[in-house]
Amino acid sequence: MPVPEVRRRRRRTKVVATLGPASSTPEMIYELFSAGVDVFRLNFSHGSHEDHAQRLAMVREVESQTGRPIGVLADVQGPKLRVGRFRSGHVELRAGQDFRLDLMDTPGDARRVQLPHPEIIEAAGLGTHLLLDDGKIRLEVVRRAQDLLETRVITGGRLSDRKGVNVPGALLPIPALTVKDRADVAFAVDQGIEYVGLSFVQRPEDVAEARELAGGKAWILSKIEKPQALAALDAIVALSDAIMVARGDLGVELPPEDVPLAQKRIIRTARAAGKPVIVATQMLESMIHAPAPTRAEASDVATAVFDGADAVMLSAETAAGDYPVEAVRMMDRIVGRVERDEGWREVNAASRPEPEHTTSGAIASASRQVADTIGAQAIAAFSHSGFTALRVARERPDAPVIGFTPMKTTARRLALVWGVHALEVPETHTMTETVAKATSLARREGFANRGDEIVVVAGVPFGRSGTTNALRVATVSRSAAAAHAPDTGAAGSEV
Repeated sequence: MPVPEVRRRRRRTKVVATLGPASSTPEMIYELFSAGVDVFRLNFSHGSHEDHAQRLAMVREVESQTGRPIGVLADVQGPKLRVGRFRSGHVELRAGQDFRLDLMDTPGDARRVQLPHPEIIEAAGLGTHLLLDDGKIRLEVVRRAQDLLETRVITGGRLSDRKGVNVPGALLPIPALTVKDRADVAFAVDQGIEYVGLSFVQRPEDVAEARELAGGKAWILSKIEKPQALAALDAIVALSDAIMVARGDLGVELPPEDVPLAQKRIIRTARAAGKPVIVATQMLESMIHAPAPTRAEASDVATAVFDGADAVMLSAETAAGDYPVEAVRMMDRIVGRVERDEGWREVNAASRPEPEHTTSGAIASASRQVADTIGAQAIAAFSHSGFTALRVARERPDAPVIGFTPMKTTARRLALVWGVHALEVPETHTMTETVAKATSLARREGFANRGDEIVVVAGVPFGRSGTTNALRVATVSRSAAAAHAPDTGAAGSEV
C-alpha cells in the first residue's frame, strides 16, 4: 500500500472511528486512515480479546507504513443494566397496565420479568421512572418491596429479551468497572493501548479506581453519559486524562432539550482543564445505510466543531455500516469546511478560557500570543509526557501545533488532541538542539519554508515531565538535514 503523499491533516479537530465487522481488514483500516481517521476505537462491548488484538495489530501495521502515530481507544462496556428474558422472546406492554420487575430467574411474560440488579430495586422509590430499551418504554414505580418493584406502564410498546434499563436521577451503588471491564482494562494496558474509555461514570471515585487499575500505562477517558456525572463534572474532569460526551445514554436519561446544553457545558469544562474532549453518538448515523448524511447530521458535526471539541467520533457508521470510508471522508469535509469559516475563528477566539495561573499556563498562552503577533507558521511543543502540547492546544492557537516527543506512546496519545500534529523524534538535551530539531521538522512536514518563523516551547531541564517554562522564536534557515546536527539550525531569541 502506498504511503499518503500528504503527511499532515489540514484541519484541527480530530476524527475518531470505531472498528468492527465492516472495517477489520488491513486494507480497510488503511483506507480509513487515509480518509482522515486520527484515532481508532475498539468497542469492548462486542468481540473477543483475540478480535481486538488482531485489529490493533492492523492499526500498528498501518502506523508503520505511513510513519504517522495513530491513537487507539479501548472503550470498555461498563455495568450495562438489562431485564431478563421472556418465554416468547418479547411482550407487548400497554399504557396503564401493571408490570412487575423482580429477582426471580424465570422467563417473563406480559405481567413480569426478571430484573437481575438488586441495586436498582434498592435505589428506586415511589414515583421513580425506569426507562427500558433506550427510553422507548417508560415505567413508574408504584410499590417497592425488598426483592421487587411494582410498576405502572406510562409508555408502552414491544419489549424483548435483555433490553437495557436506565434509572434517571438515581445514584446506583454499582462500580463503574465490572469483572469483565477489569479483564478488558488489563488486556488493553498489556497491549499498549493509549486510551481506556470508562463507561457509565457516576462519581470521581470511579475514575480513581480506573486510574489505579491502569497503573499509569494508559490515559483514562471518562464517558459522561449519566446525570450523576454531570453533578460531579468538575471533579471527574480533574481526575481524567480525556472526556467523551457520550450522547447515547445521556440522551436517554436527560430530556432531549437538555442534551445540547450538557454537551456545551462538558466541552467548556474539559477545555478549561486542558483535557481532550470527544463528541460521540449518532453524528452521521444515517450513513450506516446511506451514502450521504442528513442536513441535520452535518449541522450536528459542525456544532461540535464550533463548540470547541477536540474530536468527533463515528460509531456504527464505520464499525458496521455500508459506507465506512465515505462516512470518514464526509466527517473530514464537514470539519474542514467549518474550520475555513471566519466565523469559526471568531468563535474559537471568543471561547478561549483564561490562562492557567502557572508557569506552564503562562508560557502556553504566550506562545499563542507571540505566534499571532509575528504570524508564525507553527508552534513546536517538545514534551516527554505530552503536557506541553496539551497546554498549547488548550489555547486554540491559529498556528498549527507540532507536538514532538521521544516517546511513541505520547505521540499516539497526542493524535487525539486538537490542532496537534504529533511526531516521534529522537531525544534532545538542550534548547539549542531542540530549536534545530523543531525548525527542521517544521520544514520537513510542510509547515514552514526557509525564512519563516516558528515558536518553540519546551521544559527545562529536559527529561522532566510537566515543566513547560521556555519559549523561543526561531527562523527556519536550513534544510531538513539539520535535524541530525548538534548545532543550531535556526536563528532566534529565547524568552
